[in-house]
Amino acid sequence: MTRGKRFSAHTLDANALKSFAHPLRLRIYELLDERGPSTATGLAALLGQNSGATSYHLRELSRHGMIETVPGMGRGKEKYWRVVPGGFTYGDTSQDGETASALELLLDDLVRQRGEELARWREGTSRAPAEWVAASGFGRRSLRLTAEETAGLRDEVLEVLERYRTESDRRERESAEGRDPSTGHVVIHFDVLPLGVLRDDGAPDDSAMDDGAMDDGAMDDGAMDDGAPDDPAGPA
Repeated sequence: MTRGKRFSAHTLDANALKSFAHPLRLRIYELLDERGPSTATGLAALLGQNSGATSYHLRELSRHGMIETVPGMGRGKEKYWRVVPGGFTYGDTSQDGETASALELLLDDLVRQRGEELARWREGTSRAPAEWVAASGFGRRSLRLTAEETAGLRDEVLEVLERYRTESDRRERESAEGRDPSTGHVVIHFDVLPLGVLRDDGAPDDSAMDDGAMDDGAMDDGAMDDGAPDDPAGPA
């Protein structure tokens, strides 16, 4: 999920944000992103819900452009749903308290999801194919930059991610029922956190926090920059 409109992603308006900020819809979106296309019945089984409930929430997500049906997949009236490629962005929510609260819920859920994904990969590396372990990475850098340099770094990294996302989206659009077995569901976590500009009372310094960005909260499974050393790859 990215704030602003720099990149080719679907922008959620205030109504979409408030609709999306629902625990079951967030979980449905997460499952579709992680596991690929599914039906209301399949999702209901995973979530311990009835298919009427999942069908309703799928329609709501679709109404706001978050998901779509998969052409040519399913029999009869059966519908398979998938996440709309490209991810989503959000605009300015400062003038609407209800929308801002919905965004806070989404961001908190994103933090939860990232923590779970990192723990899951860290615990599961012994079961992963060697080539995927070698391709993964954890990394962390602590830098002293100006606000302009920070924004520039953020945008340069997001441009690289956008290039790879374009290729990923093309595959998703063309795959329908079959996915390329050489590909995997890969999550990239990228954050730019100017923690050093927080005031002593813990409140953010708005003049320094200008237009923070986070990349697509619904990306995939493995690569992230961690640790302090400049080691290019490999789990910690």
